[in-house]
Amino acid sequence: MAMAALRREGRRFAPLISPRPITAVRSSPLYPTLEDEGLLGVRHISTQVVRNRMKSVKNIQKITKAMKMVAASKLRAIQTKTENSRGLWQPFTALLGDLPSADVKKNVVVTISSDKGLCGGINSTSVKISKGLHKLNSGPEKETKYVILGEKAKAQLVRDSKKDIELIITELQKNPLNYTQVSVLADEILKNVEYDALRIVFNKFQSVVSFVPTVSTVLSPEIVEREAESGGKLGDLDSYEVEGGETKGEILQNLAEFQFSCTMFNAVLENACSEQGARMSAMDSSSRNAGDMLDRLTLTYNRTRQASITTELIEIISGASALEG
Repeated sequence: MAMAALRREGRRFAPLISPRPITAVRSSPLYPTLEDEGLLGVRHISTQVVRNRMKSVKNIQKITKAMKMVAASKLRAIQTKTENSRGLWQPFTALLGDLPSADVKKNVVVTISSDKGLCGGINSTSVKISKGLHKLNSGPEKETKYVILGEKAKAQLVRDSKKDIELIITELQKNPLNYTQVSVLADEILKNVEYDALRIVFNKFQSVVSFVPTVSTVLSPEIVEREAESGGKLGDLDSYEVEGGETKGEILQNLAEFQFSCTMFNAVLENACSEQGARMSAMDSSSRNAGDMLDRLTLTYNRTRQASITTELIEIISGASALEG
């Protein structure tokens, strides 16, 4: 405590002490040179720098822990909706199938991403798959366009494929997600793009630490009818009886639109769930890393402080010995 008080008093009165003239030619324990003063200053400043760094790391750790708690709260709210939405698109898959290998001329890749970052690599994964689909379905007689949902996919795809982007929609999760909102969004997409196949890219939620990149394919009514006539997986459509005055083409048109809206609703919820799970994992990892860094900084600070105290004690003892001698 005495040494701490001495250092405080020294710092308080240091500005009041006038510097010595430059004519000093010999150094001694009582009169250190300017080079010695520089070394002392560096020693005192280093502990202050480490202390400031520790403070900033503690603040970052508080932020990451708070973000993890917020992500966990949002995940619980979205997870129930996601599990319920899976019952909407599964009957369509059983009836109309999911044909990712369908060979068509006009492809539209619907890339679903988040508007915010700090959620691991889910957005980069969706963009990579979208670029792969674009390359796979491109050709001399084929046309592939992008429909982008989310700021993160927009930022990556605008750099490389700006001319192929047909529609960009952002701030999708500004309000709580519901089917009405997504169905209006799906209707807007269908009005603005011409397609033979819509390929929806999203991350399917499995657990907090696991998500699977998924591609769902929605075919246009014309392609569905063509595939049904050629047999295969859609050949059983003619076995169903149609009630009412609607033709087969009108029924397929309604089914295709409803299938797209239901698949989009499930895809948006699955991706939002995966986003919150990935953010929880990322913030938990960041909090642990901040704790490890704080331990290392604390050790460095203690060592630096102990070295400073030891050096000052040696200087005092040496000075006292010199005066006694």
